[in-house]
Formats: sequence, C-alpha cells, structure tokens
Amino acid sequence: MTISAETRAQAQDLIDFIDASPSPWHAVNSVEQRLLVRGFTRLHEAQRWQLKAGSRYFVVRGGSSIIAFTLGQKPLAETGFRIIGAHTDSPGLRLKPKAAHGGEGVVRLGVEVYGGPILATFTDRDLSLAGRVNVRTAEGFGTRLLRFDTPLVRLPNLAIHMNREVNEQGLKLHKQNELPLILGLSQDGAKAGDQFLGLIAGELGVDAKDILTSEFNVFDTQKGAFWGADQEFIADSQLDNLASCHAALTVLLATESPAATCVCALFDHEEVGSGSAVGAGGSFIEDVLERIAANTGIDEEARHCASARSFFISADMAHAWHPNFPAAYEPNHKVMVNAGPVIKTNANQRYSTGADTSARFIALCEKAGVPFQQYAHRTDLGCGSTIGPIVASRLGMASIDVGSPMWAMHSLRESAGVMDHGYMIAALTAAFGD
Repeated sequence: MTISAETRAQAQDLIDFIDASPSPWHAVNSVEQRLLVRGFTRLHEAQRWQLKAGSRYFVVRGGSSIIAFTLGQKPLAETGFRIIGAHTDSPGLRLKPKAAHGGEGVVRLGVEVYGGPILATFTDRDLSLAGRVNVRTAEGFGTRLLRFDTPLVRLPNLAIHMNREVNEQGLKLHKQNELPLILGLSQDGAKAGDQFLGLIAGELGVDAKDILTSEFNVFDTQKGAFWGADQEFIADSQLDNLASCHAALTVLLATESPAATCVCALFDHEEVGSGSAVGAGGSFIEDVLERIAANTGIDEEARHCASARSFFISADMAHAWHPNFPAAYEPNHKVMVNAGPVIKTNANQRYSTGADTSARFIALCEKAGVPFQQYAHRTDLGCGSTIGPIVASRLGMASIDVGSPMWAMHSLRESAGVMDHGYMIAALTAAFGD
C-alpha cells in the first residue's frame, strides 16, 4: 500500500494529539493551544461578545468541551452554518472522589466505570492518571491540569492457576471488588488517602491541605504507533473519538476566509449520554450559535433561514469489519479499514443520517476524490448512538453521522487506518468549502 507523505504526517499528528490528551480536559487544552497558535481569539461565556467579520474564535465550557468557529464572508442568512461535531471523552475508568484505601499493606484506588469500556483490556497495562485538580487560592480556588507521565497504577490479572476457565469463559471482573487499581505499598503507617494526596501535591508543587477536589481519568502510558506490513494501521488509546476531534480541528485550522460560518464543536460526556451542561444534550451549541447570529445583526426570521441552510456533520468512529468475527456484521454492509469515510444509518434514529443528507455527503466525498462506505448494524444487535440525533433535534438542522472505520472500539488499545484519517480530513474539508 502506497501512503503519501502528507497522509502519513496527518496520521502522525493524530498520534501526537492523542498522546498529549489523556483526559477530556487535556484534550480541550490541546485543542486550545493549537487554536491560539493559529490566531484564534478566546471568548468567555460570562462576557459580552463583539465579533468581527472573517475573524476566528473559540469558547470553552467546563474545561472539557470547546466550540471554535470562523465567521463566513457571506451573510449568515444566505449560507447558514457548516458544523462538525465530535466528542472529547472516551470510555474507561475514573477515580472516585475518595479513591485511596489501604489494607493488607497495599494502597489501592477505587474507580468507577465510565461509559462502556472493554474492561479486560485495562489489565496488565502500564496505567497512569490524568485530570484536573482544584487548589485553594487567595481568590477561592484555581484549576490545574495534571498528568502522571510514568506508569503509576496497575490492574494485575489473576493468574490462570486460580482462574482455569479464563480462556474459555473470558475475563470477567467484578466492578466493585476487582477493579481497584494498585498504587503501591503502605508507607510508614501513613493513611492511604494522605499518601495519595501527597503524590498529587508533590507533582503540583502545592501543600496537600490546599487540594480541594480532583477528577482523574485512567490512561495507558504506551504511546501510539503505526503497525502492519506497510505500517498502514494506527494503534492508540482514545481513537474513539479523538481521531474525529483531530480531523475536525485540522480542517477548521486550514479553512481560511470561508463563505459560510464554519464551526467545530467538541463535547464531553457523549459516552454517558450527553446529558450535561457540557454535553451535546446541553445548551452549549445552541447558545454559541445564537450569540454568533446576534453579533451578525440578523433578525429572528433571518436566523431561521440560516438554520434551514445549515449542515451538521456528527463525526464519530465506525465499526470496521473484523475477519475473525464475520457473524457480528450485517452481510451487505461490511466496512473495511483504509477504504474511506463511513456513512452510518439506523432506521430507529440512533444515527441522524437520512437519504438526503447521505447523498449530500457522498457528493462531498466525490468532490474531495475520496471513497466512501455505508454501514448499518445487524438487526438483532443493539445499535450504539452518537451526538448526531441529539444535536440535530436541538437545532433542527440537516444532519448526518459519519466516521472512520476502526477495530476494537472501546478497548484501551484501539486500531484504525492511516489512509482513513486522511480521507476523513479531505471529506470534511470539502464540507467546510461547500
């Protein structure tokens, strides 16, 4: 397989982006830093906005969701919005507020299962913690991002000698009793909570008594990598859905002076239903679009015209056909890795795709010169969902669900195609130029 230098560079940039983003808060920070370097201006929801035609802006909500946009050259009522949406969170393990507990000389950290991860993939990995910590200040508190770069915690497997049927029955972990992560041995009679708090304080360079609260995501310290006979595949954590975030961001950064106002909306909490102030089910996207419209000076009637002329693309990863498990797939909808963007359809509106929006995206792929594929889930299996139907119903815009094909979705170590990431960037570029 021949892979161009540009496509290889895009895939490498994706790996670098993911490796710099071990939590939703770090992901948003990674996006923010790239936007600032390219001249985007940060807005704050608590302040009045004064937008200038053709300028580029972004706004963050809750530290884990971000919306960036470039104002179009043509009147909003004539062009509408071009919106690409994705999500910053991935399924996995999150620490409980009072995570550390001791016993039998070992300190462990209690976790909650976030979303629907493949739990077995967290065993015997070099795990660590990343998230945000709220530290007391003279003004009240300040939020600090923190990641432990070296392996800090582990979930060791039970030896096969005590679990003889693991290869036949599969690894089953009791969520309450068997998921706590081993942090270390008890030290000099110190309480487990104090020991863990001391680690955090040491990393931040603050007094332990000034740490108020924290939120930590468990992540795999192994870096992303290329693999395969032609190095045509990518292996990394959080491909679902930081790959889509990266593609959307890449396209927005490269889109200068567009005719229509182009928006990149990256939300937290998709993996747990999107029902939060920072999720796609909240008011974030609607609030931002209304404020953009208000700043362009259009009236309510023109705003409805703009909405009717808008197009929303929900970008989330898709299930690639797995040759070892052919029975898991709908026979006529085999999606192959490195064969192009996937249009996802579900009659019960688990995806927002319709025949009209599907045709529109096919036209964009043809314009970009990239292949496309179509996916439908087996009728006898429950189908996952995305932010697509949620945002589409909130905004009343034409919408479609698309994604790049991947293997091992919701594993701690997922796989996707190098070519597919380039294909997705090209298709989304055509969408912003449409």
